[in-house]
Amino acid sequence: MSIDRDFDIAACRSQFPSLARGAAYFDGPGGTQVPRRVMSAITHYFEKSCANMGGAFASSRATDAVLLGARSAMADLLGASDPGEIVFGASMTALTFNFTRALGRVLGPGDAVVVTELDHDANFTPWVSLAERGVEIRVVPLDARTFDIDYDVLEAHLADGRVRWVACPAASNAIGTMPDLSRVVELAHGAGALVYVDGVQSVPHVLTSVDASGVDALACSAYKFCGPHVGVLWARRGLLAELPAYKVRPSKDITPYRWEQGTLPFELFAGVEEAVEYIADLSPVAGTRRERLVDAFIRIEAHELELALRLEAGLRSIPGVTVYGVPATGRRVPTFALNVEGVEPLSVVKQLALKYICAWSGNYYAVNVMDRLGLSETGAVRLGIVHYLDENDVDRVVEGLREVAVG
Repeated sequence: MSIDRDFDIAACRSQFPSLARGAAYFDGPGGTQVPRRVMSAITHYFEKSCANMGGAFASSRATDAVLLGARSAMADLLGASDPGEIVFGASMTALTFNFTRALGRVLGPGDAVVVTELDHDANFTPWVSLAERGVEIRVVPLDARTFDIDYDVLEAHLADGRVRWVACPAASNAIGTMPDLSRVVELAHGAGALVYVDGVQSVPHVLTSVDASGVDALACSAYKFCGPHVGVLWARRGLLAELPAYKVRPSKDITPYRWEQGTLPFELFAGVEEAVEYIADLSPVAGTRRERLVDAFIRIEAHELELALRLEAGLRSIPGVTVYGVPATGRRVPTFALNVEGVEPLSVVKQLALKYICAWSGNYYAVNVMDRLGLSETGAVRLGIVHYLDENDVDRVVEGLREVAVG
């Protein structure tokens, strides 16, 4: 297979109708733009396959095929060998609450779970809620100097062998940090604990390989990688089969269906599969879908790194701009938090919006991160690079921030 890093940005951008409007979309960490082919796949479902699953007639059988196709696509994207380990839900948040609620039926006093201050609240509060069942909650702090979690504290939390689960992000949705997951897994498994990963911010940017990583469960969101609003959970089959999932009596009691409550949004699963195909097609090489995804992410990572370096250099050249996080070349995804001295973050993004530049301000549900960085009152401006952005987008946002900074 080819391992060159060429990325055809023009061909990529041509697939997104929204990019023709002329805006620069740095709001990707909150939700990406959608290629035309994903929209068409959703419409095609309504035209050809609109029925509930499990029926004897053609449109129902077509819906069954759509669901299986989406599971297979997500297994390829996440590097899972078993599509039956893919669970769909309303959102990553909802899936994580469902998962921890099930754990609440088997955990109790004497058990402990570990959470981190680097996490989005969707991978914090669902675990903290287990305290209602008598589970002890142990928190790993964010080191404000390194912008990473404190691994010594994690190791100490695991020392007594009472921790059953460690919840950890693959990448921060606020400052981009990618914790050393291999180290987290090694420490957790060495102490008899399992690892649940929030992959929402990592899956769009770096190659994911759950089978190889050693993690036990990972949740992500399709709308963060150019798909529709669907949450996805991967977990090892044994966990999905053994944990007491909440379900209605008539629904299937087999994995993964036992975790999917109610009638699913099948049309969106057609969009999920097409979003994965879109990413795979960013690679010009031949091969299986997984092989093309591997090659595509080599190109995506190289392209996004070039843009991140350009953005970082531009931001650091502006007087009064503070950037939070490790360098662009460090272990991170290209999501940047920053502030402009003397200007409220909300005011900054409003001024950028007048220039058709889309960016977020606030805490983005990374409540603990903002508290640790001393930004709990106003939060920060967030700029997220996605592969469909180009150098012109980066130059526009840097110049826009320069104008804000000089007043």
